[in-house]
Amino acid sequence: MRLDVDRGPHILRAMERFTATLRRIDGRGYKAYKDLRGEYDFGDFTLYIDHVQGDPFAAPSRIAVWVNAAVAGLDERLVQPPARRIATEDYLTRRVAATIGAVCRGGRGSGKSGRVTIDVPGQEVLERTSCLIDKDGVEVRLTVGLPAAGRRVLAREAEAIFCRELPELVRRTLVAEAHDANAMLAQANVIEDQVTLRGLLPELGLVAFVADGAILPRRSGIDDRALTTGAVPFGPVPQTLAVEVDLPHAGRVRGLGVQRGVTLIVGGGYHGKSTLLEALGRGIYNHIGGDGRELVVTSGEAMCVRAEDGRRVEQVGIDTFIGDLPNGVDTRTFSTQRASGSTSQAAAIMEALEGGADTLLIDEDTSASNFLVRDHRMQRLVPRDKEPIRPFVDRVRQLLDERDVSTVMVLGGCSDYFEVADAVVHMDAYRPHDVGARVQEIMAELPATRVRETGAEAVVMRQRIVGRAGLNPQSSRRPGRNKVRAMATRAIRLGDQEIDISLLSQIVDASQTRALADALVFVHDELADGRRTMAEIATALRGLIDDKGLCGYAARRHGDRAAVRALDVVSAINRLRSLTVTPQERD
Repeated sequence: MRLDVDRGPHILRAMERFTATLRRIDGRGYKAYKDLRGEYDFGDFTLYIDHVQGDPFAAPSRIAVWVNAAVAGLDERLVQPPARRIATEDYLTRRVAATIGAVCRGGRGSGKSGRVTIDVPGQEVLERTSCLIDKDGVEVRLTVGLPAAGRRVLAREAEAIFCRELPELVRRTLVAEAHDANAMLAQANVIEDQVTLRGLLPELGLVAFVADGAILPRRSGIDDRALTTGAVPFGPVPQTLAVEVDLPHAGRVRGLGVQRGVTLIVGGGYHGKSTLLEALGRGIYNHIGGDGRELVVTSGEAMCVRAEDGRRVEQVGIDTFIGDLPNGVDTRTFSTQRASGSTSQAAAIMEALEGGADTLLIDEDTSASNFLVRDHRMQRLVPRDKEPIRPFVDRVRQLLDERDVSTVMVLGGCSDYFEVADAVVHMDAYRPHDVGARVQEIMAELPATRVRETGAEAVVMRQRIVGRAGLNPQSSRRPGRNKVRAMATRAIRLGDQEIDISLLSQIVDASQTRALADALVFVHDELADGRRTMAEIATALRGLIDDKGLCGYAARRHGDRAAVRALDVVSAINRLRSLTVTPQERD
């Protein structure tokens, strides 16, 4: 956090200096705005102009306002422990975003002139760089389109933004008198409950929890808010699957406890199976009150994995699942420029384990069918020695027993998983039922006829040392200069390469993509030293995030970053087509 400056006469001098600079550059070329860079004491807040855009059509200028702790007047209960601080930072970001429209006029000339914006959160409450709170005060980071007529400075319009609109925005959102203490405490309490619940999962033997009454369906594929019309609340959970927990603010809560092990979610089409799995995938994040998923939590290291036809795979040991390829390709160090469904899903699972995943979330609809299972008739038709794929059904319990990795699967047509399941949840008209006993009856009536296709061989994790050159963020056209750009949640441009992250479904915010891009540069600069393995890079990143949070790797002074997991960073690295690794046979 930035340091405060002297008060009193300094305030007047700072404001006079700011307005004098504006008047001096009025009507000059746009680059004259660069004279404004610096800090200015406006009394209740300090203004920092960190970056001035090159022209009115470029990315807006970056500024920050800082309010000291006495003026902000935040209750200690809003800033400690860290989960409550992040909740309060999120709340203030939303308040500023909602107030900008009422205070700031907007369009004041050419291009982006006059636009004042802040990074607007979605349904998830993520650590962000838009608002930072510490013992000294509150810093909020904004962007401003500096006003221009063509490419000429409009000083009076800029003065209106900085000397009238911005102080009013601060007065309505960041000073003590503006706060709705009850609303802020309510948000902090909701988030603390979720963090507490997630922390309880290991001691309860769970990998996830879904509360009775949760609203899981969303309004649409592009609107992540809770469905309000026709939504069926989750539950009531049958007693055989139910777990009750005591939370600091919500009190006793009852819901579905997804046990460590192998859990199947079954049912007919459009009965809520995939909706439940999607909610579990988002359960790695906390959600705002009213989202419907406030008490849907999943282990923070759960990973959605799927088939990704056409992706590159670099030196991944997929021989746990695929071996003896007819063209002589060594699947202990498998590489391809264009993976099939089965090889891509095998690689995704091994990469997830390498990155530290403790739970796999898999939907039959997005999986390679031949990777999941070979039924008894296909086994008769294509003998084992002619089929290189060792189906997931024959490995899923080994992942649990040998690697302590649980699996939650959505299935609609593959009963061979009954034999390996610890629990089977039937979604019927969006409500959960325990059909474990019925599954046992069916297996007794109709015994399995397929033959297990693996022997006693262990699940082998082959470590890979990451080469630094493949992570180069510099453009070959402009040597010495990084070229890094985030494209929504779709892709990242890193140097001359583009990383397709569109199927990493747990990246849910464009601000996470920007932070992910920063993390890739950090890995290149600090961690990929030619000695660390991918697993060691994941461990180092996890430690950095635990210690310093988002600020440990995000670009300085930017206000549009949101936290990502170490697991997501290594998932992006694995999708980089220029990635180079050196395999090691080390378990």
